[in-house]
Amino acid sequence: MGYRSIFAPDAFAGRTIVVTGAGSGIGRCTAHELAALGAHVVLVGRKVDKLARVAGELAAEGHASTQHAVDIRDEEGVRAMVSAIVEARGRIDGLVNNAGGQFPAPLAMISKKGFEAVVSTNLTGGFIVAREVFTQSMCEHGGAIVNMLADAWNGMPGMGHSGAARAGMFNLTQTAAVEWASTGVRVNAVAPGWVASSGLDTYEDPAVRALIPDLRKQVPLYRLATEAEVSAAIVFLLSDAAAFITGEVIRIDGGASCNTKVFPLPEHSRSKPYEGFHLAASPQILGDKKEQ
Repeated sequence: MGYRSIFAPDAFAGRTIVVTGAGSGIGRCTAHELAALGAHVVLVGRKVDKLARVAGELAAEGHASTQHAVDIRDEEGVRAMVSAIVEARGRIDGLVNNAGGQFPAPLAMISKKGFEAVVSTNLTGGFIVAREVFTQSMCEHGGAIVNMLADAWNGMPGMGHSGAARAGMFNLTQTAAVEWASTGVRVNAVAPGWVASSGLDTYEDPAVRALIPDLRKQVPLYRLATEAEVSAAIVFLLSDAAAFITGEVIRIDGGASCNTKVFPLPEHSRSKPYEGFHLAASPQILGDKKEQ
């Protein structure tokens, strides 16, 4: 059994697509889907062991990949990485600018160092990767970039550093879409809400962990997203079907960003998830409450 994508099996045949943050979560899932659709996926992340695990999963299914361990905040490291990819593959056709991370904290408790670390990871690092991919490859032949945002439209209480960075990435997406359009490069973004991904298990604060299983109660579709539902949107934006879409963002949040908190949300199970990723595993923190 392989990845159950809704897209044509050869949709990305012969294309090289870079996925940052590919060692786990949404990045891992997206790498699997792109590989299943014929792409040569370049797995990028900080931890060699995580990249090796994903590369092994892909190899077991007959998909080749390459791996580069680098911190996207390291400008020289990113520059060298992109250069190596172009030298080995000839060109880069797509970029999934997925790497990121944050920690929960109220604004009054966030230090300058902590704030800058999150902004550097979720905004500056993504900018560096996109710039190098553009200047070293895509500016010559075109391509597609998909940046990662989050549901931060009404502020992001408890994670203001991440919300600020994601808002910046949205503006950067729009700017790049205009500046790079004449070279045939499209730049879009996805903004997931709460996703049933391994990232949920990384939160250690007891108050946050207690809240996570009940997050679905704030979502009109009354559940969390699957990784495959985020990947599907990313893959669409990378595909030829999105050839006239640039500077846009797809919200993948089950309607949470539309919730005014005034209209009552009835409990239901009418929204059925898309379970395309054959290796997906429910986060332990959800336990029996992953009623999807």
